[in-house]
Amino acid sequence: MNYNLNQATDDKEQKKSTLAALKKLIDLIHEEKRTLVLAMFIIFVNAGLSLLGPYLIGHAIDTYIQSKQYHGLIIFSGILLGIYATTFVTNYLQIKIMGGVGQRMLYSLRNAVFNKLQILPVDFFNQNKAGDLISRINNDTDKLNQFFSQSLMNFIGSIFTMVGAGIFLLSINFELGLAALAPAFVIWVFTKAISPWVKSKNAANLKSTGGLSAEIQESLNNFKVIVAFNRRDYFRKRFDEANQKNYSTAVSAGLANNIFTPVYGLSANIGQMVVLAFGIYLIMTGQFTIGLLVGFLAYINSFYHPLRQLAALWASFQTAMAAWDRISQILALDTNLQVTPGHCTDNSTSYLSFRNVSFTYPNGKEVLHHVSFNLERGKTYAFVGPTGGGKTTTASLIARLYDATKGLVFLEGKDIRSYEPEERTRKIGFILQEPFLFTGTVRDNILYGNSDYRNLTNEELEKVIHESGLETLLSRFDEGLESKVQTTGDGISLGQKQLIAFMRAVLRKPELLILDEATANIDTITEQMLEAILQKLPETTTRVIIAHRLNTIENADEIFFVNSGEVVRAGSLEDAVNLLLHGKRES
Repeated sequence: MNYNLNQATDDKEQKKSTLAALKKLIDLIHEEKRTLVLAMFIIFVNAGLSLLGPYLIGHAIDTYIQSKQYHGLIIFSGILLGIYATTFVTNYLQIKIMGGVGQRMLYSLRNAVFNKLQILPVDFFNQNKAGDLISRINNDTDKLNQFFSQSLMNFIGSIFTMVGAGIFLLSINFELGLAALAPAFVIWVFTKAISPWVKSKNAANLKSTGGLSAEIQESLNNFKVIVAFNRRDYFRKRFDEANQKNYSTAVSAGLANNIFTPVYGLSANIGQMVVLAFGIYLIMTGQFTIGLLVGFLAYINSFYHPLRQLAALWASFQTAMAAWDRISQILALDTNLQVTPGHCTDNSTSYLSFRNVSFTYPNGKEVLHHVSFNLERGKTYAFVGPTGGGKTTTASLIARLYDATKGLVFLEGKDIRSYEPEERTRKIGFILQEPFLFTGTVRDNILYGNSDYRNLTNEELEKVIHESGLETLLSRFDEGLESKVQTTGDGISLGQKQLIAFMRAVLRKPELLILDEATANIDTITEQMLEAILQKLPETTTRVIIAHRLNTIENADEIFFVNSGEVVRAGSLEDAVNLLLHGKRES
């Protein structure tokens, strides 16, 4: 399955994914329904009160100022002061309510994206850079939050105000109102035509920001290698290219986002000029009053000022939609490692079986071709072969990190796809060549994913470790279980990381333990120690060892040679050595 988020998809598929994700967004803010209704009511009240002002001013001019009735003018001034004080309060409430909605939505959205990442397969992370995913979780979700908390209510409020001002304009004088609103129609056509271009520019900028984040993360993760080879120039060149691309897309997005403001401002000025010229003509012909003209000009400002605000808000909306498209790509995905009903069974007594298995990586060549073999309970199997021959792929299929492209994998006579993830991972342990550890302590890392010992004290856990024969490994750490572990690798060697991963796997008591070059980064003495611990595992534990060092596989019950998409029995250790040396299998 193709999980590449940066690979173009056809419009129909993208629209379908976006609609599904929009539904997901509505579900995320469903609990905010009452809050949003309250906010909308406050906006409506605020817009209504704001629109009363120009009408009252026009009425006061015609009724009280021209007739010099100052008592009525003072009364109307008090009413206007009350209206403006009320709009101040409603504005504050609107900002407070929507700020809370925006933050809660941001929290829920980031949770939804992160939880979605948790269920996606290894395939997804192989096809996408971590830096870009981080940018989508942090930067893109924040763009949505900014729109919801800062722009959405202003957006809706501006629309309410514009509609109300338009109604007042047409009610006061229909012909003058139509003339005043004519430039708005031109703006609408312009906005509709230019919006897709603005959205595409913002999408390109968000993508380049993700690319810059990915480049920084990749370079920092490999900085020791960069220093060792004295290739800081390469680091600078790669960063400069990503930074330059981000700069170019940011300039383009900034230009696109600001293109509305001058156009909207010009239309507002034209509208005011039309009203002023036409209004004076109507006054001269006796069809209009000075008060109505002043009120009319105020309503023109009430119409076009929100319109100018919409210029900036619309750009914010396009940015938010571009960010939502990137987020929705993740939310619309699903794992291709679904649990399927176990209709298929295997009649053999083997613990694990491959039946005519073939496997191809996305957009790659076939790695395994019609492979069949059996693993018996309690035996030790070694998989050897040249680099790139398919050993790790075979181990990944055994652990169901991937599903076979063709054929079936059986675990205890059942299709491995029929096992729930929790049950499968309890049965199968996996020690990688480059183990991943979390920042914390040795205790935190060896108990990761192991609920059986989570509530034990350090003394109780040390007793379990002693019973499992792992006390010699724990003694390699000066502070024991409380030894600090950092993902940066400072203060702990790669070999020590491997020991922690080994303890983590053994304490889970798996029925099948896979060691993928698990002893590649440790010394011979420690390797012998690990071998002794493996011998203490229950007799029913099946061991799968992937290694290049011959002393690692010499005690295996059976050796398989993996190369050119085939997995065959190698016979004796001597036969395996000959196959490794010559890169071919004997017929």
